Amino acid sequence: MSTHAPPPSDAPSGLTTEGYRQGLGKRQIQMISVGGAIGTGLFLGAGSRLQAVGPSLAIVYLVCGVFSFLMLRALGELVMYRPTSGSFVSYAQEFLGSPASYVAGVLSFFSWAMTGIVDITAVALYMHFWGVFAAVPQWVMALMALIVITCMNLIGVKWFGEMEFWFSIIKIAALLAFLVVGTAILGLRVPVDGHSTGIQLITEHGGLFPHGMLPALVLIQGVVFAYYGIEMIGTAAGECKNAREVLPSAINNVIWRIMIFYVGTVTLLVLLLPWSAYQAGVSPFVTFFSRLGVPGVDSLMNIVVLTAALSSLNSGLYSTGRVLRALAVNGTAPRYLAHMNKQAVPAAAILTTVAIYLVGVGLNYLLPSQIFEIVLNMASIGIVSTWCFIVLCQIKLRQAIRAGRIAPTGFAMPGAPVTAWLTIAFFISILGLMLFDYPTGTYSIMAIPALAALLFVGWKAASHTPLNVVPQTIPSAELTDDADFTPPRTV
Repeated sequence: MSTHAPPPSDAPSGLTTEGYRQGLGKRQIQMISVGGAIGTGLFLGAGSRLQAVGPSLAIVYLVCGVFSFLMLRALGELVMYRPTSGSFVSYAQEFLGSPASYVAGVLSFFSWAMTGIVDITAVALYMHFWGVFAAVPQWVMALMALIVITCMNLIGVKWFGEMEFWFSIIKIAALLAFLVVGTAILGLRVPVDGHSTGIQLITEHGGLFPHGMLPALVLIQGVVFAYYGIEMIGTAAGECKNAREVLPSAINNVIWRIMIFYVGTVTLLVLLLPWSAYQAGVSPFVTFFSRLGVPGVDSLMNIVVLTAALSSLNSGLYSTGRVLRALAVNGTAPRYLAHMNKQAVPAAAILTTVAIYLVGVGLNYLLPSQIFEIVLNMASIGIVSTWCFIVLCQIKLRQAIRAGRIAPTGFAMPGAPVTAWLTIAFFISILGLMLFDYPTGTYSIMAIPALAALLFVGWKAASHTPLNVVPQTIPSAELTDDADFTPPRTV
């Protein structure tokens, strides 16, 4: 049986064979894996979801979290086989062929682009929470946020990693503060807003499924996207030092973070206040702390939600840059997108995404809200497709391992191939649930043929001539600077 060994590197010292600089360390990768699983869907969206389905939200988060984790384990097995900044685009090219790689990359880019449009608009809205910014036009706030995030992505991967590290620290600190305070109040049986805390808040208010099981089932198609972004750790692996040593523990810890930060948090929320106390548009954490009479909690939580939106915007620019460049290298996207700047960053691809963000912000003001929601549902289709492609690549990898063409990776997806096919079936079922989510979900599914036609046109227009990527040479002085987290020199 043949054994797998990392391909020989012809890259200059400090760069990968794809031309990227390995500027992400263990602590940054660990925090990227955490931050990718915690976003505005929890800090802000949990209020409307609790209102819709009550305590059963914890069960929905658990089910979606388990399948999202299985997808991540499938990606982990692929990363251990071959770390690459092209991530699932590169794996799809190898295991599923060029058409699948093209579709996976384009749909992922589309999803992140649509998500980024929402994030940049959300940042501006969150800034207007404070009166001092009330007079500043919303588009100015959005533009300022985009400029800052773009600059941090362009000057080097270590700056992206550092931003994600601190964004994650803020999100985790906020959740831990709630968990500590909430657990203490529950344990000491301290009343909250005149209510006795405990299990009776569930049993006396309609039980686990106060509106029946159907609303909880339909909500799955919305909740699963709360975990969108956890797959970014696979992209980051290509720019991580000692990826094969760092990634397994980072990925394995994700399931415990999902259990604590999503399932545990929602369970605690419904044990502290009746589920009907939470409402759409208001963070459930603000609701809880305000009922305790804690002053300034709305401002603190607004900072956390703002951080989550900036983190998502930061991750989106990072991911789309690598995905677009991988497509360009494969010959299925314009060649200019393969351009790297002196900091070994795919600058052309990042700036192209920024241009789309700017157009999207304008559309956000002009288009009716219903049309904009349909666009976001189309992005959801891209998310499901991306995750399905990842699991399909893992299935093909495992088949090659069983055939003896590739050595075992040492980080096998648990229960595969049964769990792999179950995961794909779960993701496909989400599209079926979207069909019954009238009108936006229904229209989005009906628009799939039009999306397929656009993908076909793009495929036919592509050159299909892979580029021979030759990493640039980086002066040793710059490599030395890179080791200590100092800003890159301007040349």
